[in-house]
Amino acid sequence: MSTQQEHTEKRKPTLLVALIPIGFMIIALFTGIFIYESDPHIPLLLSAGVAAVVAISLGYKWKEIEEGMLDAVRLALQAIVILMVIGAIIGSWIAGGVVPTMIYYGLEILSPGYFLVAACAICCIVAIASGNSWTAAGTIGIAIMGIGHGLGMNPAMVAGAVISGVYFGDKISPLSETTNLAPGIVGVELFEHIKHMLYTTIPALVIALIIYAVMGMKFAGQGAEISEVQLLQSQLADIFTISPWLLIVPGFIIVMMVFKIPALPGLTIGAFLGTMCAIVVQNVPLGDAINILYYGYSIDTGVEVVDSLLNNGGIESVLYTVSLIVIAMCFGGVLERAGFFEAIVRGIMKLAKSTGSLIATTVGTSISANIIGCDQYLSIIVPGRMYAAEYERRGLKAKNLSRVLEDAGTMTSPLVPWNTCGAFMAATLGVATLSYLPFAFLCLLSPIISIIYGFTGFKIEYKDEVAAQAQSKAKHHAAG
Repeated sequence: MSTQQEHTEKRKPTLLVALIPIGFMIIALFTGIFIYESDPHIPLLLSAGVAAVVAISLGYKWKEIEEGMLDAVRLALQAIVILMVIGAIIGSWIAGGVVPTMIYYGLEILSPGYFLVAACAICCIVAIASGNSWTAAGTIGIAIMGIGHGLGMNPAMVAGAVISGVYFGDKISPLSETTNLAPGIVGVELFEHIKHMLYTTIPALVIALIIYAVMGMKFAGQGAEISEVQLLQSQLADIFTISPWLLIVPGFIIVMMVFKIPALPGLTIGAFLGTMCAIVVQNVPLGDAINILYYGYSIDTGVEVVDSLLNNGGIESVLYTVSLIVIAMCFGGVLERAGFFEAIVRGIMKLAKSTGSLIATTVGTSISANIIGCDQYLSIIVPGRMYAAEYERRGLKAKNLSRVLEDAGTMTSPLVPWNTCGAFMAATLGVATLSYLPFAFLCLLSPIISIIYGFTGFKIEYKDEVAAQAQSKAKHHAAG
């Protein structure tokens, strides 16, 4: 009787009530990030508190709210564990010479005649190797900007090519935080997520490279001053034993993707191989190699570009992201348990009748989260939690949602001046966000291609034939 009474006391939130914690989150994040220059953690934690207070006012008990938060955090536990393994693997791969070898040979493809294409391609390689767009932009990106300046090229064009490259690598690398976060939020296996993303990301990259090739033709007759690249290669060769044999380690990751070996054991073996390379090939003492797995690789060469490139990795390096994920999931857990997401989605779904409009709405929500929330993680976490149930109800496989979250959330984050990614890229590359935005073709094309796929049904996968047939009938009915 008392249980039924508690249940009847609960009230479903209206759209206006559901928007209260969202509105508070917007104000708190804006105030914290822009006025007090704080990280998003505390404003988001306060937002979770406001959401809890509103939920209690609707008749929910604290125990129910707490259970909602814990349930949401449990959904992200696999991604959190993988993130910590990724921190270890990056440190071990740097110490083992794997990442330096990939960068060294990646720089060999630099060609003055096709500078923009080469710049984008090199950044792709470095970002795939490091799994981090910020690291790639803050190292190779800086060197490429200097070379572009020597060629007399428009810095905004060069910055656009750099950003397209680093975000392509960040998006498809199994070492990337966002690439692990998106499938972790909606419950998709990592390599299945990456494979599904290639359908939108590869066409976007090919189109971007074609545009960069056409734009770069006017510079084909000019020579390039590549002393900065040669200096970096020389520094890497002095510090590490550079050998193509070390490429077997990342090759192992590719083989795992092909044979669909689960990410966690595969990446753990990758970290082990990196550690063995550090000990056997680079002569790193065993104790140092073990410490690198937690603290990351550290060196002081006196060359800023080299130091910023190599000082990376370790479990410690991902704890910032891990803590943000936990807090954001607590916030999302309250919104979901108290029915806030349901109320918001109910209002939005009135406009999203077809699969195409659902995907377009997801894209718009992710972009809005980048603009409003000021952080790319929120553009993945919030829409991921909001739309998971609706994709399930319509018979769409969850990997469709995880792909859209990256197409729109990850890719548009550097295009917003006040987003953490946009601010970082502008400061690092020395070009205003709105200046390089028109030339970041990969970032602009990815959400557009995702929407086109949604409306055409191309590479949209359903959970069973019945759902696919129902969708097909609905499309024919709409056309008739």
